[in-house]
Amino acid sequence: MPWFLLALLTAFCLALYNFFIKLASDHIPAAVGAVVLQLVAALLGGGWLLWLKLQGQPLPISGKGLGLAALAGLGVGLAEILTFVIFSRGVPSSVGTPIIVGGSVLLTAALGLLLLRESLSISQALGLLLIVGGIALLARGH
Repeated sequence: MPWFLLALLTAFCLALYNFFIKLASDHIPAAVGAVVLQLVAALLGGGWLLWLKLQGQPLPISGKGLGLAALAGLGVGLAEILTFVIFSRGVPSSVGTPIIVGGSVLLTAALGLLLLRESLSISQALGLLLIVGGIALLARGH
């Protein structure tokens, strides 16, 4: 499958993630929701790892890779808890999710530029500026 279709599928999955966090945030505490979410994600990841192992796929593992994955897990765990808290305060998903996701896109792009020495084309920079404008408009209206 081409990377762009995989990216769209990932966006769909993240939309479901945010949508169901919004729905759950009215029914359970943020900490409980985050733990349940992580347990289900761990079971899914564990199942995929087992399937790959049973298929005989090589699974090269490095300490650096494990450490970076752990830091990513720390980030996503904190983001999940904070997303539950934000939505439990009544923020509409149509406002909170674009601000959270758009903000993460901007910060990730900045980290890529500053730390990974990546570059942006003019159209990519304009796209990021449009995200800034969208976040400003969404935040202003709520």
